[in-house]
Amino acid sequence: METFRLANRVAVVTGGTKGIGFAVVELFLKLGATVLFTGRSETEVVSLEQNWRKHYKNVYGFVAEVTDIQTLTSLQQFSRDTFGRVDILVNNAGTNLRKATTAYTAQELDVLLSVNLKAPFLVSQFFYSLLQQSVAAAIINIGSVAGQFDVRTGSPYGMAKGGLLQLSRNLAVEWASAGIRVNTVSPWFTETPLTAGLLADSEKLEAVLARTPLRRVAQPAEIAAAVAFFAMSEASFITGQNLVIDGGMSANAL
Repeated sequence: METFRLANRVAVVTGGTKGIGFAVVELFLKLGATVLFTGRSETEVVSLEQNWRKHYKNVYGFVAEVTDIQTLTSLQQFSRDTFGRVDILVNNAGTNLRKATTAYTAQELDVLLSVNLKAPFLVSQFFYSLLQQSVAAAIINIGSVAGQFDVRTGSPYGMAKGGLLQLSRNLAVEWASAGIRVNTVSPWFTETPLTAGLLADSEKLEAVLARTPLRRVAQPAEIAAAVAFFAMSEASFITGQNLVIDGGMSANAL
């Protein structure tokens, strides 16, 4: 039997058109998985599906807003009709808006909590019955060190990622009897479109590097590798855990 592979596994990855989500989809495909990825832009979803299909036949794109119940219903039904089960769910879709706490509007707070926390809850809930059909189901939630430390990403984002970490723990216990493992991967600053503006500021970049013993930011592929491991049978006794990928930042007392 091949080890450290995802052959014959069906994965759903939300927010799979950019950054960490893109890297996860690409690695999953290389490891032999069938992948359904979502994105908000129809142009991006169609283009990426066509490009990936030049090399992999087992990839499907789906235009989805993960906070919309009707869309999630359609996504679940498509997955049921196409695959009959889901083995791996990666809740990756996220967004952020960095401001002082007093500067957020109620609407901005709702958006940040909805995309970063409510959506993973709902997507997990919607896919529970399909994950139950797997003999080795795994959910991997993409968190952030902002869920555990103040890293100046804005309080709503930190609130949401802290809540996501606790959601993972709760589901790991509650859904263990259904054979579903649930873990979190929490990156520090990673080179993605979401962080591009901040990292382009030399002073802010230096502040990030000063807190990071490895003196660089992460690459999406490095986060994807951890996600893939949590999805594999080799991680079959790991659940309810949070893997922090931060270049040593959280171990740095400075």
